[in-house]
Amino acid sequence: MTEDAARPSRRLFDAATFIKSAPRLADIGADDGREVAFAGRSNAGKSTALNALVGQKALARTSRTPGRTQMINLFGLGGETEAARFRLVDLPGYGFAKVPQAVRRQWGEAMAQYFAERQSLVGVVVIMDIRHPAKDLDRQMLDYAAVRGLPVLALLTKADKLGFGQIKQTVARLERELPLPGGQWMAFSGTKNTNVREARQVITRWLSETTD
Repeated sequence: MTEDAARPSRRLFDAATFIKSAPRLADIGADDGREVAFAGRSNAGKSTALNALVGQKALARTSRTPGRTQMINLFGLGGETEAARFRLVDLPGYGFAKVPQAVRRQWGEAMAQYFAERQSLVGVVVIMDIRHPAKDLDRQMLDYAAVRGLPVLALLTKADKLGFGQIKQTVARLERELPLPGGQWMAFSGTKNTNVREARQVITRWLSETTD
């Protein structure tokens, strides 16, 4: 495959498709192509963010009971010709109190393995409610990415719930207290389309970069 053929098209997000749901890491498919993982607390608005990024209302299904869905969901980008090579991986939501302790432990072990071993993983989007950012499990996701040297886009969702001044202060504080080497903090609202285009550009750049 030539270098040009390995790059995603400019209209990458215009034809996102559902690939599969996998109950275990062993079921997510071949470790080839390039993929970006989405991680976040169960009530942080991860599905809303994913739907906003792909421009569809229900590609990523939302659960009426946060924390209930423990499947790994894979979405292909670029339509049928590119979907197998460029993927978004929606990891199970974490941090919801009603999830049994044993499930939380298994989830943590699976995520550690995924971040350590998945060679097609080229970047991580960590979803956090801007009103309650950087909780312990969020920081764990950032640590997993840092160990692998993966870039992180920390999307601070539900930014429409705060005023401009509060948003600016929150982002500035997080940038100061928890810098992301090779990544960035970004206020985001799927309902108001705040920074949707900018987030797409970051993800497209990750998927476009050549890897040795």
